[in-house]
Amino acid sequence: LPRAAVMRDAQFLTIRGKGGRERIVPLTDRARDAVMSLADDMEPGGYLFPAKGKTGFMSRQVFARMLKDLAMAANIAPGRVSPHILRHAFASHLLAGGADLRVVQTLLGHADISTTQIYTHVLDERLSALVKSHHPLSEND
Repeated sequence: LPRAAVMRDAQFLTIRGKGGRERIVPLTDRARDAVMSLADDMEPGGYLFPAKGKTGFMSRQVFARMLKDLAMAANIAPGRVSPHILRHAFASHLLAGGADLRVVQTLLGHADISTTQIYTHVLDERLSALVKSHHPLSEND
């Protein structure tokens, strides 16, 4: 992420996704504090996650490898942690917490809502339980 991706005192990041599409992603207070501590020490044209290679920034592959190393250090099987798994968990937790599907679509940068609907499978059991416990015609006796 380039320094320019940090917006409005780091309350948001501008993310460039597949196909060059940009989206704005909000940060939690804790994430904002971490981003600001990195950004405060950066050159204006620098990167939040720098590297010594030609590009000047950390590649997705290096990030994935570091994530697996951190998982192992935390006694988590490295196969259970990846950027994709974290992204899936992020979306699933938002939906399970009641977030609107269109909001999750925007946060993930999906052009088509059908791509986001893949994450709704986690809601099946929750929805069934809600109907059983709240619908007046349910047989929850």
